[in-house]
Amino acid sequence: MSLASRLDHRLYARLAPRRATADPLPGLRWIDTPAGRVRVQDSGGSGPAVLLVPDGPCVIEHYADLVKRLAPRVRVLVADLPGFGFSAPGPRYDHQLRAGAEVLLALLDGLGIERAVLGLSCVNGYYGIAAASLAPQRVAHLLLAQTPGMAAMRDWTRRIVPRPIRIPLLGQLINFAQRRVVAEGWYKVALGRREDRTRFQQPADHALANGGCYCFASVVQGMQRARPDDPLLGPIAVPATLLWGESDRSHRHTDASSLRAHLPEVAIRVVEQAGHFPDLEAAEVYAAVLLKLLFPDEAT
Repeated sequence: MSLASRLDHRLYARLAPRRATADPLPGLRWIDTPAGRVRVQDSGGSGPAVLLVPDGPCVIEHYADLVKRLAPRVRVLVADLPGFGFSAPGPRYDHQLRAGAEVLLALLDGLGIERAVLGLSCVNGYYGIAAASLAPQRVAHLLLAQTPGMAAMRDWTRRIVPRPIRIPLLGQLINFAQRRVVAEGWYKVALGRREDRTRFQQPADHALANGGCYCFASVVQGMQRARPDDPLLGPIAVPATLLWGESDRSHRHTDASSLRAHLPEVAIRVVEQAGHFPDLEAAEVYAAVLLKLLFPDEAT
């Protein structure tokens, strides 16, 4: 148990009374994992399963439009990973590759799902790759967004993330104290269209004002320990697609094709109108790509 992970746990444990009053969602479930209880929205149904994971500061509530587009054909699960949204981090959760992968697999187990498409973005994409390395039979497809190769992500972190955030304990304290400010600032940088800021900021700020978690510093520090040649990152042959938001200013100097170091056969599709969140900024494109993956023989 690291001091940083224990600090995050204690900081956010204090907000538990506020989280208890969170607005209910249809199909809301709580799944116990090694990293803590995880909040999941389950659309139900008998269609193929897709597990979507918000990239903080986004939360489950941001996914209402995408779920609406997919639910008639697909069983959609949207989960706030530990340390984000209303899923508080356990005291031992360090956000490293194996720990994040084990959370994803535990969610599939808890939901009774044998095999699913994993829809993940940014650093969460590495958890998906690691989960596919550990249990390839559980992953039908990796649908990633804004996840470059690990070496490129480390360069991105050095360029974009202020150094104090990368320092254990100090980073957690700054992140916690400034979580609402950090979230607002990140949307200003990451979104492709200025007019999208309000619809992204409002659900995130509502969650953070009511006990929501945003353990950005811990994710950054956890990923700093991951090596680009880590065996959990492959290369692996699981089917994979990457949607890349071309209007993401934070990744202006990032090469999307660097992901092929881990997923050599990944198909890459550039989404010009989207920034850092192609799944949400271009939900119609994301839904069309996903449905084509699941139902390839149907006419578009």
